[in-house]
Amino acid sequence: MDNTGYTPEEPIAAIATAMAPSALGIIRMSGKNSIELLSKVFSRPKALCEAQGNTIVYGWIKDGDRKIDEVLVSVFRGPKSFTGEDMAEISCHGGTAVVNSIFNLLLKSGFRQAQRGEYTFRAYINGKADLTKAEAVREIIESRTDTSRGRAAGRLAGSLFEEISSIKKLVIDTLASIEVEIEYPEDEETIADAFNRDGIVNAIERLKSLSESWKSEKLYQDGARIVLCGKTNAGKSSLFNAMLKEDRAIVSDIEGTTRDWLESWISVDGIPVRLFDTAGLRVTDDLVEKAGVERTHDLSEEADAILYLQDATKEIVAEDLSFLKSFSKPVIFIWNKIDMLESGCAEDKADSGAVWNYAEKKLSDDEKKLIPALKCEVSISAKKSFGIENLIKKLKEILCAGNLSLREQAGLGSARQKTAVGNALECAEHALIAADDNYTLDAVVQDLEDCLDYLGEVTGEVTPDDVLESIFSNFCVGK
Repeated sequence: MDNTGYTPEEPIAAIATAMAPSALGIIRMSGKNSIELLSKVFSRPKALCEAQGNTIVYGWIKDGDRKIDEVLVSVFRGPKSFTGEDMAEISCHGGTAVVNSIFNLLLKSGFRQAQRGEYTFRAYINGKADLTKAEAVREIIESRTDTSRGRAAGRLAGSLFEEISSIKKLVIDTLASIEVEIEYPEDEETIADAFNRDGIVNAIERLKSLSESWKSEKLYQDGARIVLCGKTNAGKSSLFNAMLKEDRAIVSDIEGTTRDWLESWISVDGIPVRLFDTAGLRVTDDLVEKAGVERTHDLSEEADAILYLQDATKEIVAEDLSFLKSFSKPVIFIWNKIDMLESGCAEDKADSGAVWNYAEKKLSDDEKKLIPALKCEVSISAKKSFGIENLIKKLKEILCAGNLSLREQAGLGSARQKTAVGNALECAEHALIAADDNYTLDAVVQDLEDCLDYLGEVTGEVTPDDVLESIFSNFCVGK
């Protein structure tokens, strides 16, 4: 967003709901005199202009004597509004024609079309939200699972802002004590003894924790790419359907049924996963199927983890091991159709929690050595939905390896925040090094002031215009 291309408080309008037939459509307005401008096309102008904040007014949107739609107008008075300005939201019927008619009428009546992220930008510049909360708005809109939404909601509620403010207080208190020492010096053997280090040490520990949180938070935001692959008729499409909990892929006993890849988003215990069902690996003269096999190789190279299916009723062949040997990405080896090997076959009670008596099948030690990226092997029956929960558990462990995936405290929500926190951490650590190396207190002060500047970048107290443009230009119009 070109935040120098418009005047703050200028009345703006935007369609806030998707342009598709629906029960309701919402058009929102903000800016100086926005309610008065709206009243010019409203059937009850006096009632609208006199409406208190956080109230709703019933009436019609009119173009001259022509009625366009029967609506409800929600009124918000600044500064107690999302943007901090006077705002209004029209709730109309959700047909695309009526929504567009009202919006175009507003543009003719003195409103300017809002730019991407302009409402949230105004909330930021009017002190209604810091940058961590502004970025959390976009995270919530783009979240794919309840877990990722919940993590973003924590930042929207101020968890990250409060953590940054707490760390800043530690640095500020230390700076204050150093300033006193500079003004009223006492005999100290070294610079390091001239101030209490505990606050900075605590700040460093908390900054490290925040910095480490980004890898986990990024996983829950962006998700992971998981590829199902294996020989033809290994049960990939059946597992794909079982993990989606819907019949998306065609399942058949005919080899080569899946000739191209399918994909869909699923939740792996809260982690968004883009799951790919691929063509079976085999040598074929069919040009279409051959292209599908080549795509399987390409997708596997780009995956975050590979689920390799093996028909448990068949033996592993050199082609399987050759395919798996070439990958460095984590591999879960899946023995599918394990129900075909069961002994003492019982009634089908897969959904009742009954214990099944399945025969064991494992990779040999020599076979494991030929799969360098092998993380584990599991046994399942995609057809009977047996072992899927254990597979999901193992997959989550692999995706979260080395991450604080269960972190309850504040976490970072963007790469921008990660960079700023990393720079603040470096400055805080250098301040202690400077003190230990007996630099002057002025040098320590400079490092700590730089640390505060970087922390200010996280929340938006110190932010270059190009950073603001990068952040808000990624929002949708109407937000």
